[in-house]
Parts: sequence; C-alpha cells; structure tokens
Amino acid sequence: MGTTHISTGESKSSRVQTNTARVFSYIFLVFVTILSLFPIFLLIINSTRSNAQLSNGFSLLPSTYFGSNFQKAMGNGGLLRAMGNSLLIAAASSIFSVYFSAMTAYGIHVYDFKLKKFAFTFIMVIMMIPTQISAVGFVDLVFKFKLNNTYWPLIIPSIAAPAVFFYMKQYIESALPMEVIEAARVDGSNEFRTFNTIALPMIFPAMAVQLIFAFTSSWNNFFTPALIISKAERRTVPIVISTLRSAVASGGASKDLGYLYMVVMLAIVPVVIVYILVSKHIVGGVALGAVKG
Repeated sequence: MGTTHISTGESKSSRVQTNTARVFSYIFLVFVTILSLFPIFLLIINSTRSNAQLSNGFSLLPSTYFGSNFQKAMGNGGLLRAMGNSLLIAAASSIFSVYFSAMTAYGIHVYDFKLKKFAFTFIMVIMMIPTQISAVGFVDLVFKFKLNNTYWPLIIPSIAAPAVFFYMKQYIESALPMEVIEAARVDGSNEFRTFNTIALPMIFPAMAVQLIFAFTSSWNNFFTPALIISKAERRTVPIVISTLRSAVASGGASKDLGYLYMVVMLAIVPVVIVYILVSKHIVGGVALGAVKG
C-alpha cells in the first residue's frame, strides 16, 4: 500500500512538472511570436497615419489615412513598375537557384566519380566568399558585355547557389534512398527523367523551403541591382524605397512618412503571398516525414 501511495504521488508530481514546463514553453513561444510580429503590426499601423500624426510620436491605434496613403502609392507608376521588375527577377532567380542546386546535389549524391569529394569541397569554399569581394570584377564583366540595365546579371548567377546546394545535399541524403534510384534505372528510366519525376517530388518540401528563402533574398537584394541598374524604368523595389527614403530624409514637399510606410508595407505583400502559397507543401512534407518515421 505504501509503495502504491508513493508511486501515485511521484506520478502526480511528474505530471505537474510536465504541465508547468509546457505552460512556460507556450508562454515563451507566444512572447517570441508577438516580438516577431510587432514590427509588421507597427508598419501596418503607421501606414494608416498621416505625416503630421507620425511626426507627433508613437501610437498603437490605427488612423484614417490608409485610403489616401494607398491611393498615393498606387498612383506612383514607378513603384508598380518596380514591383513588376522585382517579381520577374525574384521568381526567375529563385526557381533557377532551387532547381539547379537540387540537380547538383542529386548528382553528387547519386553518382560516384573521382573528383566527387573535391567538387563538394570546392562548392563549400565558394559559399564562404562574400558577394562584396567579387563585386568589382562582376560589375566590370557586366559592363564589358553591355549587360548593364538588364536583368540577366541578376538572374543567371543565381543558378550557382552554394548555400542552397548544401541544404539540398543534406536533405537528399536523408530523404532519397539509393534503392529508389536503382529501381528506376532497372525499369529503364533515363537519368533526367528519374530526377524530374522521382527525385523532385520526394525532395519538394526542402525545395519549397529554399524557394521562400531564395525569393525573399532576391526580392530584398539592393546591393547588386544598385551597381548595374541606372535606368528608372528598370529599378527594383529596394532601389525605389531607398530613393523615397532619401527624399523623405531631405525634407521639403516630398516628406510624407505615411506614404513611405505604405510603400514599404506593399513591398512585403508579394513575399507574404509566396510564403502562403508554398507553406502548405512544407507542412505536408513534414507531416509525411512524421508518418514515415
């Protein structure tokens, strides 16, 4: 009897500790979520206020200037054109980056060749070289080939993405059994068809994750476009926002903080839409992995 009472008491104590830890975990997660979403919330609130209201100080309550700020932003043809330019560049570069990085990772994982380890090491070394180091030579090459004020220098180099390759390589090693590839070869499937019809669906959750990262990185890229694009009709969103910020900072008639916050808010909408469209594939892949486990 005494042993039964002790074990029952220990079980109750263990459940209390588990519930307490769970409550603290939920509190911490809620806090981190609020902390992460607060800048976006503040951006939306500020986009509803006028320049005079923003100059008066901080507020957590929305105002009534959302419509006027939105009309000003939509009336700016340069912004809409820049969003179209950025969408074209980000969509093309992210698709090329993820697809060819997955193909490279697949090739190094599936095939055995003499320079296999060297190829992997070389790609990892390239990943550690910052973009700024090669910027001078890259810009010089772009101007020599007269590709300045075009989108090709912003799209084609994205095919070589060592960071995306490394992530895909790790995922392929855990999610793509060699037995499946060998079975496809026995059935007469060629290598290109095997990669596109068998390997890609199995690694698509990882590709979806990298697609979001690659799209966001390309959409927010200011450094490279600013070096090679000078025509106003070719500008991307970060360049337009930087120009507007400079105009606001200089003061005068062009100073309108509400309009600037509205432009910034509209600039993040495509990224949110891409995440919503792709996130279901990420969740589905995680759920599938859990069922298989």
